[in-house]
Amino acid sequence: MQPGGMPNIQDILQQAQAMQEKLASAQQELEEVEVTGTAGGGLVTATVSGAGELTALVIDPKVVDPEDVETLSDLVVAAIRDANRNAQKLAEEKMGGLAGGFGGALGLPGL
Repeated sequence: MQPGGMPNIQDILQQAQAMQEKLASAQQELEEVEVTGTAGGGLVTATVSGAGELTALVIDPKVVDPEDVETLSDLVVAAIRDANRNAQKLAEEKMGGLAGGFGGALGLPGL
């Protein structure tokens, strides 16, 4: 810190760059990991990337009923929502501390 209690701008810039690199690394990790969500007791399974992109959908043939397409549609939507919730939890775990502590990491008041 400089005299008078003000943080050194060079230190702030270095800390900001380090934080940016950590965030980019965490984002890359999230894009590479996959999480799943299920519905109907596992009859429908959706797989999404940590960034929330749908990458796979598995439907057990037992749930396919041409007379009841609505139930199948509901199960697909529920499985994708479950997978996205799991991806969101993962993102919060990976990035929550980084993004939330940005101001404090620079020696500034939290945002």
